[in-house]
This record gives sequence, C-alpha cells and structure tokens, in this order.
Amino acid sequence: MMNIAHYVPLSPLLAFVINIIFGRKLKSASAAVAIAASIGSLILSVKVYQGLSFGYGSYHLGQWLTINGKALNFGIIVDPLTVMMLLIVSFIGTLILIYSTGYMHGDIRYSRYFAYISLFMSSMLGLVLSDNFVMLLICWEGVGLCSYLLISFWHERPAAVAAGIKAFVTTRIGDTGLLIGMLILFFTCGTFYFCDLATVKGPEPLMTLAAILIFTGAMGKSAQFPLHVWLPDAMEGPTAVSALIHAATMVAAGVYLVARCFPLFVAHPIALETVAVIGAISALMAASIAVVTNDIKRVMAYSTISQLGLMMLALGVGGLSAGTFHLMTHAFFKALLFLCAGSVIHAVGTQDIQKMGGLFSTLKITSSTFIVGTLALAGIFPFAGFWSKDEILITAWNNHHPIFFGVVLLTSFLTAFYMGRLIFLVLFGKSRSDLHPHESPASMTVPLIVLSLFACFVGFIGSPLKEAGRMEAGVETYWIMLASSVVSISAIFLAYFVYLRGFLPVSIRSRFKGLHDLLSHKYYIDEFYDFIFVKPCALLCRMAYSFDFHVIDGLVNLVADLAQSVSGVLRKFQTGFAQNYLLVQALGLVVIIIWLLKI
Repeated sequence: MMNIAHYVPLSPLLAFVINIIFGRKLKSASAAVAIAASIGSLILSVKVYQGLSFGYGSYHLGQWLTINGKALNFGIIVDPLTVMMLLIVSFIGTLILIYSTGYMHGDIRYSRYFAYISLFMSSMLGLVLSDNFVMLLICWEGVGLCSYLLISFWHERPAAVAAGIKAFVTTRIGDTGLLIGMLILFFTCGTFYFCDLATVKGPEPLMTLAAILIFTGAMGKSAQFPLHVWLPDAMEGPTAVSALIHAATMVAAGVYLVARCFPLFVAHPIALETVAVIGAISALMAASIAVVTNDIKRVMAYSTISQLGLMMLALGVGGLSAGTFHLMTHAFFKALLFLCAGSVIHAVGTQDIQKMGGLFSTLKITSSTFIVGTLALAGIFPFAGFWSKDEILITAWNNHHPIFFGVVLLTSFLTAFYMGRLIFLVLFGKSRSDLHPHESPASMTVPLIVLSLFACFVGFIGSPLKEAGRMEAGVETYWIMLASSVVSISAIFLAYFVYLRGFLPVSIRSRFKGLHDLLSHKYYIDEFYDFIFVKPCALLCRMAYSFDFHVIDGLVNLVADLAQSVSGVLRKFQTGFAQNYLLVQALGLVVIIIWLLKI
C-alpha cells in the first residue's frame, strides 16, 4: 500500500475551490460536492489506518525550504494519534455536512457555507498530518480563519460579527505564544520536527518557557482559562458549525498539540504542571457556569470548555492515553449533543431553555438521542464518557495527584447536574411557553442516530473490558469506577428533584443569590477584560483618531485650504477679456518705468 495520507486534506480543499468559484451555479448541489469530498477523505483515512497496520508510517514528500542553513521538508506524520484524528474529523465532518443540508436549507449563502466547511476540514486534516511546527502553524491559522468566517457567517447580525472578532483576536494571542515558543525551540535546538522533541537539549528555563508558550497556543484554540472567553460567544454561528468546529474538532486541536509535543512537556515538569493546573481551573470554572446558563447552545459551549479542561488535566498528570481517549469519546457525544440542540432549536425556534419543556412527546428521535448524549457526557455506565472519564480518574489517582482527582470528581458531579437540569427543563415537564414543535427532517435525525450509536459503544475501544490483562490490572481501581458512577447518578437525581419536582426551598435560593450572580456573570471575567484591555484600547484608538483627524489631517487640510484661498484670489484676475490683460500689462510697464526712473 503506497503512502497516500497527503491526499486526505486535498479532497475537501478541491471541494472548497469548486464551491467558492462555482457555488452560485451549483446552488444546492454544492452540498453534494462537499459531502462527496468528505466521504473521500474518510475512505482515504481508513486506507491510512490500514496502511499503518501494515507498517506504512511517516514519510517526506520533498524539500520545502531552508531556514538558517537547515532543510525543512514537506513531511507527513502517520501514527495512532494522527489516524485517530483523521477518522474523527472526516467521519464526524461527513455526518455534520449531511445534517447541514437540512439545517441550512434555504439560507442565501448556502454554497458559501459548504465551501467554508470544506476549507476547515482541509486545514484541520492538514494540521494533524504535519510533522513539523511550520506546516502545523500554517494549517493552524487556516483553521482559525475558518472559525472566524463561520462564527460571523450570519454577518447581518451585529452579535455574530462581534463574536467572530472576539474569537479571532483571542486566539491570535495564544497563536503568538505558539509562534514565539516554536522559534525559541528552533534557535535553541535547531529543529522544527515533532520527532526530535524527545531528544532536544537546551537550558532548562528556556526550554520550559518554550513549552509553556507552545501551550498558550493550545489554550487559545481549546478555549482554556484565561483565553476561554471566545467560545461561548462563538455560538452565534450555525449550530452545525458549533458541533463540528467548536465541539468535536478545532477546539480539540489544542489538546492534540499538547499530546503531539508530550515528550517536551514530560521533560520539563513545570510546563506539565502548568497544563494540569490550567486544565483543572477550566474544567471547574466552566462546569459551574453551565449550571446557571439558560441558552441551550451556551450550556454546550461551557460544557466543551470543561471537558477540554479535563483532557488537559489528564495530559498534565501524565495521562497521554487518558487525555486522547477522552478527546475521542468527547468528539462523538458532544457533536451529538450540539446537533440535538440544533434540532431542538429548529423545532421550537428559541434557544432559551426556560421557554421549553415537554418536548419528548413530540421530538421522539431528537429527545432519545439527546438523552443518550447526556448519559455519555455525564459518565454513566456503559456509555462512552464513562470509560474515558474513568481513565482520567485512574491516571490521576495512580500518579499520586489526589487534588486533581478531586477536581475531576467534582467536575463530573457538576457535569451530570447541569446536563440533568438541561434534559429535565427541555424534554420533560410542561411547556413554559406557546411552542409548536415538530420533528426535524431525516437529513438531520439520521446523523443523530448514527452518532448516538457511537456515543453508546465507542468507549469500549479503550475500556478495561477490551483486554483481559487490563481487566485484571484494573481490579484494584474498580472502586474509582463505583465512586464516579455514584457521583454522576447522585447529581442527576438531584437535578431531577430540583428542576422537575421543584424541591428547592426559596430560602436556599435566596441564600445563594450572590453565588448565582457570580456564576451568571461568568465570574466577571468578561467585565474584567473589558475594563483592563478593551476600554483602554478603545480610548487609545479614539485618541489616535482624534490626533490623526485634527493634527495630521488638519495640517494637510490647512495646506489645501491655504492653496484654495490663494487660488481664489488669483482666480479673480483671470477674467478672460483681452483688454483687461492689456491694461494690466500697461500698468505693469508703467510701474517698471517709474521704478527704473527712481533708480
């Protein structure tokens, strides 16, 4: 089997070119072009997986350029991590493109939407295939560009434009750190290649700084504290975009980057601890905010930040397999949950869960798959999230990190609670407004059913039940499985009694009003950034504008006004009458004669 991995991103790139040039003529056929290209990438990804099993790994396509006397090749990295990401992006991308044919039906920019999605898939697939930082950074920025274009896709909405700008600026901060970190690595160790990270040598403080700066790029893309603020606002884009880019794939790029650079982080413990701490803060903070959020898509957004935080925490405590395993399972059940949210919004026309209720009887398929995704995210046995979350808990415990172990358990409780709250408020009880729900078309429900099957069973790939040896080794950690199950089930029952049965005394609500306000304002982080960065920057811009307008433009305008005034005076002498000109000449001659006579 030949090396074909580099063809995987070319298929959606071709679809982008076709749709962006001929989209207006193709109209609805643009969706078929994008879906066919995505299926092509999926088939090629399967072939790459088969080739890896036959010994076809990484390879070079040829020399690209020379930097500081060192050759940089067009290189493709093929290993289990790459193959996993290729299959996730191409498979989930295909399902979401199919879903989009129904969700985006009738949109005036239908073909452009599918063009942008194809470009995103090409960039994301190229990112995971890159064997060096330079190629990764190029695709990394391509992914960021597509995120901006799709967040602000409905640019007639001011909120969508603002969200796109916010995402672009915030992620650029992290990307600047990534660029500086990779340059430090290159000028210190002379390499851009990931395969050299296990052997690079350099001054400890400088190498630790390089690793942390590289991690800032991951923080921006994966919306980790303190660069997390863009992801909730990114929900202004189409829901299918949120499912693909801001839940399953692009936001996982940061986790992928840390996993790809894992040898560098392991060699520098301070950098690894930084990853764990940031992940723990992000996981707890976002989960607590989700408890009081009423926008169904924003609940999913904060859930995504929280789960990405768990992945970072897992990597930070030394759990490479645990972190990447949760990345895989999360991609399926979170894409499912976002698409279910989109189906609910499509059915009722609102995103406010306080206006919903009693939808289960009408939206049977959407509701059933929504419950499956919820159980997977909450970590209920035997759904996918149970196995990957359990792997994180076991890793934290076995590597002697009891505080992080407690953080994961608390996050699991909050996750199960806010997802229980979401399900009980949206699907059960009585409707709290005059809604007329209707089930989504088959183009939307079929992908939900497929993803729900994966949310049920994909976790068994990495479960202790897969191999007898692992099962025996895991007997002593079964108490962790039991503890996490008890925590999650207890949280769901608590949500049931609070939100469906109404067992929450008013006195308790009033007592925790301050905490509720803190969470509903998202810990006032946006307000803090607005006060520290946005308003001073805006003031500086206004001052610069005033200086430019009054001083720079004023001087230019003064010269122009002076020239215009002088010309206005001189223009009066241009009468167009010959006798006037002769008179002036005569007078001039008289003046000259008088002047000469005086001399």
